[in-house]
Amino acid sequence: MEKRIIDVNASDEDVFEKNIRPESLDEYVGQNEIKENLRVFIKAALMRNEPLDHVLLYGPPGLGKTTLAHIIANELGSTLRTASGPSIEKTGDLAAILSNLEPGDVLFIDEIHRMPSFIEEILYPAMEDFELDLIIGGDGKSKSIKINLPPFTLVGATTRAGDLSSPLRDRFGIISKLDYYTFDELKDIVIRSGRVFDIKVEDDAAMELAKRSRKTPRVANRLFRRVRDFAIVEGNGIIDLDITNRALKRLHVDDSGLDNIDREYLTSLIEKFNGGPVGVETIATSIGEEVTTIEDVVEPYLLQEGFIKRTRSGRVATEKAFNIIGYKYNQGLFKEE
Repeated sequence: MEKRIIDVNASDEDVFEKNIRPESLDEYVGQNEIKENLRVFIKAALMRNEPLDHVLLYGPPGLGKTTLAHIIANELGSTLRTASGPSIEKTGDLAAILSNLEPGDVLFIDEIHRMPSFIEEILYPAMEDFELDLIIGGDGKSKSIKINLPPFTLVGATTRAGDLSSPLRDRFGIISKLDYYTFDELKDIVIRSGRVFDIKVEDDAAMELAKRSRKTPRVANRLFRRVRDFAIVEGNGIIDLDITNRALKRLHVDDSGLDNIDREYLTSLIEKFNGGPVGVETIATSIGEEVTTIEDVVEPYLLQEGFIKRTRSGRVATEKAFNIIGYKYNQGLFKEE
């Protein structure tokens, strides 16, 4: 799959995000209800001199789960330790991470839903009782050892909360769902990024970037970075509406935040399959993409914005999709279920 500037998943190029990451709840834009609740929970934990309850953050990629984990550690005055679910493959991997924690540390596990089930079972007593139960040895000579752990807070992040087992989910005391951002919130994020990098962003340009950012801060910052390049090289060093529109046209990001791959998906659905219903495997084959890429990267925004629907028979293009691709909508082409 070609590299997409509007891909909501993190990439190696997103070191930029780390440079502009807010350090406190006051600096963090959006997710107001989550922010205010965390403010109370963190303050209460500090007043009791206890670790914060374990926190589960879930929602689509690019909305700020990792940033919130950093902020939680900062607000607690603690050190953040990071890991990812897929990288914890063996019992020893988790044991090494947990045994190196200091009192009050925040352990952030990204993509926590991708941890193997046997790893989860080791995590249960660590979360509940701050104990690590391990079985060492083999060939009839195995023995169980117990290691006491310092009190810590686990922050888990996932894009697929439904894939978490119930026993693991139940061990989180604070569970928060991150929602897509409003245009005004994204505009504020773009303007803040401009301040951090000392480049002027005019209000109408910031709003245009916001509208094309798929309601996702990561995409907003990525578009900001590319438009900034155009402003420096082909403009006067200011991100105004004219340079923004020219840059986004060159980047093939349209008024709705769709790129070439989104349009290829919708065009295939409409032209080859009369708007559906059709299975995702068939669509993936028709445009030469992996099914997981279609489901995790392409479809979430198309569903969110009402370009497609999922039915029991497959994917269906809506009138909005027909209009944006330039076809006359004919509801009689398919039957929705």
